[in-house]
Amino acid sequence: MAADVLFVCVHNAGRSQMAKAFFNQLAQENGLELRADSAGTIAAERVHPEVVEVMQELALDVSGARPKLLSDDLLSGNPRVITMGCQVDAESCPALIMEDVVDWGLPDPAGRPLNEVRAIRDQIRQLVQALLQEIANANA
Repeated sequence: MAADVLFVCVHNAGRSQMAKAFFNQLAQENGLELRADSAGTIAAERVHPEVVEVMQELALDVSGARPKLLSDDLLSGNPRVITMGCQVDAESCPALIMEDVVDWGLPDPAGRPLNEVRAIRDQIRQLVQALLQEIANANA
């Protein structure tokens, strides 16, 4: 099944993984038949350990998630594409190579102290909640 929303960042090891996890959890909790996926323009080997830790605090396990490369297959079905921000590597920014995207402009959590990663996590959760509400309203 193709994703309804695709969260894209450079390494697919932090922000996009958190957004995907929140989206899928909240959609299910609200009885919405929607699904998100995530990818990166330069996929990392693993999800950032600090991201795994702060997501576990909310009972969301992303430790088994594997970063993956953005592909045409992931874009099939024309999902809504949301990029996370390009502070990590502007030359590899997904927003530069894709059209019709919304960029959330979030800082990269890699290597940041846990309190900063928690703040990024909480901001992503709020953005995902607003996105789900927008989609639900549009489909009503």
